[in-house]
Amino acid sequence: MSRAQISHRILTCDSREIHVSGDPAINLSDDTVFQFLSEEFEGTSPTSSVGDDEDEDEEIEEDNRRDEINRFWESQHHLLQSTIRRTTSLELRIRSITKEAVSEARSTGTVCSCGGRRFDGGCRKCLMEAVCRRLQNAGFDSAICKSKWKNSADIPSGEHTFVDVMDRSNPKKEVRVIIELNLRGEFEMARTHQEYDNLVKRLPEVFVGKMERLLELLKIVCGAAKKCMKEKKMHMAPWRKYRYMQAKWLRTCERLTAPPRRPLTAEKYAGRNPRPTASMLTVDLKNFSSLHRAAVAVV
Repeated sequence: MSRAQISHRILTCDSREIHVSGDPAINLSDDTVFQFLSEEFEGTSPTSSVGDDEDEDEEIEEDNRRDEINRFWESQHHLLQSTIRRTTSLELRIRSITKEAVSEARSTGTVCSCGGRRFDGGCRKCLMEAVCRRLQNAGFDSAICKSKWKNSADIPSGEHTFVDVMDRSNPKKEVRVIIELNLRGEFEMARTHQEYDNLVKRLPEVFVGKMERLLELLKIVCGAAKKCMKEKKMHMAPWRKYRYMQAKWLRTCERLTAPPRRPLTAEKYAGRNPRPTASMLTVDLKNFSSLHRAAVAVV
């Protein structure tokens, strides 16, 4: 058998050589293999695939962040409602008397002692005095409190007035009930988002509760305010922080006795012009002389 080319095969049959033409030789060089792979994956862009993965990761992170935010606000609403609903018989009695006093002062048009205004005009001082007097008449140790604190590294100086009731019926433990006539207004802020505003609207306008309950409310709402400012990437004012709010009701304060209420006649006729008094120049002299003669005759 003689050597033939790679492209042919030689078959021997009965001592005869038969040449069979084969397919062309396949070149399996490296260039051919890589050329084949490049043609197979032509049109596929690795960079676009990586970009799509990054977009999906960002969407997943954004969804997780929204879920976390929603869970936070739902938990805050739940905590706030459960804290407000918890109450004692003492708190219920004081709350009932306070609401009656506020409603009566605003509806009857009682004249304010500060300058002739009415209670419904928004005189906080006189409204606190009316509530304090009503509680004292009901037998409670009530007083107007004035708290005042100095400037520090954390909070600025300030002062605040409110009403409190000291209950000493239990000799082992003294209970202090705070009465804040505008608790909701203490937490209202501008440029907040809807979730925070909805939380503040759930606060009672007139708060009546023990000191411990007020502390729980402060933690909830101040924590929500901090979260809100962080989400909006805004600086939180120091007078909105928990320590400042805490100073309003928990710092050392002076208890002031409510002044006695003025007589009803003074309130009824306050603001009216006095009646004009008669002058001797306008007296009818004829009638005066006749009255004088009649009096002398009787004597």
